[in-house]
Amino acid sequence: MVDGEASLATRAAWLYFAAGLTQSEVADRLNIQSTKAHRLIARASREGMIRVFVEGPVAECMALENTLTERYGLGFCRVAPDLGEGDWPLKALALEGASFLRQILERGEHNIIGVGHGRTLAAVVEQMPQTPARGMQFVSLLGGLTRKFAANPFDVIHRLAERTGAEAYLLPVPVFANSVADRAVLMKQYGIADVFALARQASLLFVGIGQIHPDGFLVSSGMIKPDELVELKRAGACADLLGHFFSADGKVLDLELSARATSMAPEDLRKHRIVAIGGGLAKVTALRAVLRSGLLHGLIIDEATAQALTTDKPGATSGKTKNKGRKGK
Repeated sequence: MVDGEASLATRAAWLYFAAGLTQSEVADRLNIQSTKAHRLIARASREGMIRVFVEGPVAECMALENTLTERYGLGFCRVAPDLGEGDWPLKALALEGASFLRQILERGEHNIIGVGHGRTLAAVVEQMPQTPARGMQFVSLLGGLTRKFAANPFDVIHRLAERTGAEAYLLPVPVFANSVADRAVLMKQYGIADVFALARQASLLFVGIGQIHPDGFLVSSGMIKPDELVELKRAGACADLLGHFFSADGKVLDLELSARATSMAPEDLRKHRIVAIGGGLAKVTALRAVLRSGLLHGLIIDEATAQALTTDKPGATSGKTKNKGRKGK
């Protein structure tokens, strides 16, 4: 078992000694208090972690984190070391995501956290230890029912409540309404409107990123039909985030399907601090598209996928302007 504190100390040392960040900036990047950043850096020095060169997989991941942070104007990025899982590094992502979420809960700076759903987020919660977070609230950012009106098996709200003891609120509506008019009626219903209002108050949104593919989560879970997938591909969609679809250059596509999504509109999402988790080489195009949109404040990704993104040409981004001056959390 890897010592989590030792790994965090190595990250702190890399940022402080190699990247030249101040202790305060290190604390912001790692989502920890300044006093803890000081202790971690001191530990790294005391235990001989500091050399002329920072070596090993963590150092390589930190270099990728810095590259992606700068390229896409992120507040922070965390790269999970390669565990040799192949095309879909679910365990690596889950471990890194669980570490991030645990640190967020321990800091207690967010009273309301909005969460998406999907296989990766569900795996994150499965890797989390029991972490008391009473007084906090988790709220779904998207409807939790499939086209068959069955509960989404990868909904994370109830699992989060079990692991943390926090209050959790589910949106008991389909992911996509049958029409724009139906969506308007659904979202005004007593209880549902209250949950949706709570989601708007969330100070942190923790979400997954999907790809537009027959094997993707949207189709396999029954959230969209095959003919809708064809329409999405025809419109140039290559990624989705909370029911909204993105072209390869990072533009949010104005689609009727998106207008039926039971989630916040893109203009509302831009007002929030969004941290996304996703990986696997099959998702490179989808991840790049969402990164180019400038919507993300933070990204959790696996090492191989991060390498693929950093070896690409940067392309057009809007995150540099949007995130300028923002601190990583």
